[in-house]
Parts: sequence; structure tokens; C-alpha cells
Amino acid sequence: MQNFIKNFQDWFSLKPKLDKLNYYPPKFSQKQVWFCYCGENIGIEISGKGKEFLRPFLILKKLDRYSFIGLPLSTKDKVGNRYFKIYFKEKLQTIYLHQPRHLDYRRLKYKVGEITDNEFSQIKNNFLNLYQ
Repeated sequence: MQNFIKNFQDWFSLKPKLDKLNYYPPKFSQKQVWFCYCGENIGIEISGKGKEFLRPFLILKKLDRYSFIGLPLSTKDKVGNRYFKIYFKEKLQTIYLHQPRHLDYRRLKYKVGEITDNEFSQIKNNFLNLYQ
């Protein structure tokens, strides 16, 4: 197992600022990829990076104008049925199918782009197959 120190203190100082944000939710929809404030998480849960703890997320399902189910992306090449690889923004990206998150709109930082209908359909199918 990797030996590293998690940066919980910086995340805990940023989190209350995000929670206090009260603005009109941005327009977001399924198939879009957004950088989100992901935070510093426990154990093998995927965390954000940098001083804002950001991570790209694919919006798998918009629940309402305030929240969605998202799947994190990584540039690390992973193999197995828990992962789905796509080329996004000219980079190989791995979608972590096994780490879905329910996210509030206040975690959205900025939109990066959108994946194709065909890729989205494959991702949904692989996601559902993983949990059957």
C-alpha cells in the first residue's frame, strides 16, 4: 500500500466555504464532464487534487437542478470491469464505475466538455452490469 499523508485540514477549511455558497445552480446535464470539488477522502476512495481538491466527474444521472450522480475520471490507466476507458480531450481517461457519488451543485467548478451518445450508452451499460 502506498505511504502518503492525506491533507484533511486544508479540505476541512475549504468545505465550509463551499457549503455556504448559495447561488443559482449552473445548467448541467447527463454526459457532461465537470471539474468538481471532490475533497480529501478516506482510504481508497478517490480524492480531488491540488489546493481546491478538484477532480473531473462525468454526470451519469441528473437527479434535479441541485444534484446528480457522478463518476470520477482519472488519467491513471486501470484495467478491470470496474473501469471504463475513453479518450476525452485527447487524453486517455479512466472512469471509475465503482465509485459513484451523489453530488450537490455547489461542488461544480467548471464544465470541461461532453462525451458522445455512444460512449455514454456504453458507460451506463457497464455501470449497470457491474451492480447486477
